[in-house]
Amino acid sequence: MSREHKKFERLILFSEVAKQLSFTRAAQTLAISRGYLSEQIRKLEQDLGKYLFIRSTRNVTLTEEGTQLLAGMNQIKSSILELEREVRHDNDALEGTLRLTAPSQFAQRFVLDICNKFQKIYPAIKVSVDCSYTPYDLAQNDFDLAFRATQSPPQNMVAKKLFDYRHVCCASPRYLAENGMPESVPDLAKHVCLSRTLTAMWQISGYKVEVKGPIAVNDNLILKHHALDDKGLILVPEYLVDREITTGKLIPVLAETQRADFAIYLIHPQLIHQSARLKTFIQFTKQYFDINA
Repeated sequence: MSREHKKFERLILFSEVAKQLSFTRAAQTLAISRGYLSEQIRKLEQDLGKYLFIRSTRNVTLTEEGTQLLAGMNQIKSSILELEREVRHDNDALEGTLRLTAPSQFAQRFVLDICNKFQKIYPAIKVSVDCSYTPYDLAQNDFDLAFRATQSPPQNMVAKKLFDYRHVCCASPRYLAENGMPESVPDLAKHVCLSRTLTAMWQISGYKVEVKGPIAVNDNLILKHHALDDKGLILVPEYLVDREITTGKLIPVLAETQRADFAIYLIHPQLIHQSARLKTFIQFTKQYFDINA
């Protein structure tokens, strides 16, 4: 975002705080965090070299300079509304393109199904999906939203938790029949363990064990296929193998010792005005996981 664009955003944020005379209420109205809002107003005051608010523990009031700026912003906002009417910009139209980014394994398991079902209802909305393991900074990259597996979502973004998940250790019935079922975490050191590195440190509910395997692959989907081919044990997100476990193609190992340790979040930038297509997709996705998670 250019300096001019960022300054304009801060001016819009200022207008809402000035209208509400409350950082908390303004943040709720704008659907952004109070911390983000306070930081942007502080930077605006630094840029202008003037204090815009008199802050106390109980209330917020405008300074003389703040009152003057608010009057100017009201004029600008009126001009913008008039311009929008002139060009007939319809932000409520359910059309256009959404740009998403998601981890490859999550995209294969969920995102494509979400998009297919979404487009059956909203065929005028197109979706472009970037499948990678790059944790893009949405403030610097042109994506409308991201699906992110994390324990701590970025503080400068709006983050909505979709579901918690755990990592599960599993193997094929044939592998376990031939090599035995591990009874404890240390037993894993005696087995063929397929991982991203030839030697790896697996952690299961606080217990750590060094494991080894004859092949290393930095893709969980490929590791899953090796496990299905009776090549060894894997430790992967449960959502990646839940269907195989349900059908008995893979058997969970030490499942009773494992607990949810990560979550999937839907993350998008702090937006003053959210397009109808983005808002609708977010609501659809939350409903999807309410049913399927």
